[in-house]
Amino acid sequence: MSNRDHELYQRLFDGDKQALESLYDKYEKLLYSFVIKLSGDQTLAEEVLQEVFIKIWTQKATYDESKGRFSSWIVTITRYTAIDLIRKYKKHNVAFEKETDIPEEGAESTEDIVEWKEQGEQIRKAVKYLSEEQKQMVDLFYFKGLSQREIAEQTHIPLGTVKGRIRLALKHLKKQLASQKGGVHDA
Repeated sequence: MSNRDHELYQRLFDGDKQALESLYDKYEKLLYSFVIKLSGDQTLAEEVLQEVFIKIWTQKATYDESKGRFSSWIVTITRYTAIDLIRKYKKHNVAFEKETDIPEEGAESTEDIVEWKEQGEQIRKAVKYLSEEQKQMVDLFYFKGLSQREIAEQTHIPLGTVKGRIRLALKHLKKQLASQKGGVHDA
């Protein structure tokens, strides 16, 4: 986390509303664009942003600096919030475009954008090593936001098999990412 993000998060954690506004101003465009690309729905994107910052303000979502960068954490919180709302509104056919793991310009520093692109490329390379069944599970579960039960119903595969394939895919991805030069530290 940049020193500025760390300072703002600590102030926010102590109840400083100005720090919340500053973090919102810094990340709003990035997160909004991310949700628009994920869902294609402006109203949903606005609702997701509101939910994310409420979670942060009320400390229902707390950042742990030892687990990675703040920017990665806030994007992850946004992704899960968007998926939850998409499921709530039964918009299950949301496709993740290749570019969704690249933030919109202006919201992050050049260093953050380069790191973001590198991590996305590492993940795309690692996914190529999965079996076709595992690729399908990763796509449906992580990129399209379907639940394991929905995947089982859609693919006509037993729920236990779906869970096993997802678990195995994650194990293989973790191994592949760790073996890549430098690994993925913040993903």
